Amino acid sequence: MLRGMDVSVRFAPELWLFLSPRNRRPEVLLPYDGTSSLGHLIESAGVPLTEIGQPAAGGLPVDPSYRPGPDEVVEVPPVPRPQPAPTAAFLLDVHLGTLARRMRLVGLDTEYDNDLDDDTLVERANAENRVLLTQDRGILRRRALRLGAFVRGSRPDDQFADVLDRFRPPLAPWTRCTACNGLLERAGKDEVEASLEPGTRRSYDEFARCAACGRVYWRGAHSDDLAAVVDRARHAVSGAYGVPGRTG
Repeated sequence: MLRGMDVSVRFAPELWLFLSPRNRRPEVLLPYDGTSSLGHLIESAGVPLTEIGQPAAGGLPVDPSYRPGPDEVVEVPPVPRPQPAPTAAFLLDVHLGTLARRMRLVGLDTEYDNDLDDDTLVERANAENRVLLTQDRGILRRRALRLGAFVRGSRPDDQFADVLDRFRPPLAPWTRCTACNGLLERAGKDEVEASLEPGTRRSYDEFARCAACGRVYWRGAHSDDLAAVVDRARHAVSGAYGVPGRTG
């Protein structure tokens, strides 16, 4: 049984942000015990398996369960984009509240709660068949998690662009409540008039109401800004909108 050898690994540049600074180079030697899986080796370097594509060893495709041999060179590509996903439903962790509102604006089924711990996030994502979006690499390395993705970028605009570029999900703008994720329904002015401020009653005639929480929506003073967000999202899923900071 092989012990104490090194494996030569070539991580794609898109994965370098997960590596320690000393390993951010075209080829690195990682210590290997000869018995662990390739997936374990990759994660020990800091790269969640949710972020990789099909690895190759000796030029041949292998699974994360593969055990590398001596003198093999392993290549690790990034997850392919757009990434096929079995669901267009998402769950976001506590740090991504602004991203959640942008995703709901374009009609993506996006659950968010700022009071869920890691265990509950994983359990809920699995139970509801949602992709867990996070910047917590530890959560993504949990074996129990079935669907997860690391969100790149520190600014909400960049995070939004990254998610759209990665999944290219079908959009349905103006159909979800940005506060609770409920579906919006058209509402007559007479149905919502009691909840409106006098200026809103005078200035607007078309309204929608959330079927879940009852919040009322109309095209107000910020509608042009929101429309611009929607327009950029449509360009993103058509492949015409670049993603800032894709490599880190």
